[in-house]
Amino acid sequence: MNYYTPKTKVFISFDFDHDEELKNLFVGQAKHDDTPFEITDISVKQTLLGDWKAKVRPKIRNAEQVVVICGEYTHTATGVSAEVEIAQELGKPYFLLKGRSDKTCTKPKSAKTDDSIYRWTWENVGKLLKGGR
Repeated sequence: MNYYTPKTKVFISFDFDHDEELKNLFVGQAKHDDTPFEITDISVKQTLLGDWKAKVRPKIRNAEQVVVICGEYTHTATGVSAEVEIAQELGKPYFLLKGRSDKTCTKPKSAKTDDSIYRWTWENVGKLLKGGR
């Protein structure tokens, strides 16, 4: 099966304090030739000061999808929760990925009760980017 999609603009939400390497891994792996999709990462590159939500909102607005990488402490990451709330307010599609296969990963507090955390496989990501929840 071919899950290739044209380059998709994604905003990647993750716990800066615990999971930055997962975000870097996701973006790096997406550049491999055998990855069945392409992304343009329009996420925040460093911690924002001041009214960071006002700076993040246009980035999420310009994204086609929001990818939420969930780790062990995502439920305590207020920034991730706020980013998911912004995505919900803007009507942006988002999905949750299990960032650590060997750990219990948690949803952000703002996630809906019926939001699933999907296994991080390229097949899953490809389907999710095409809207195949």
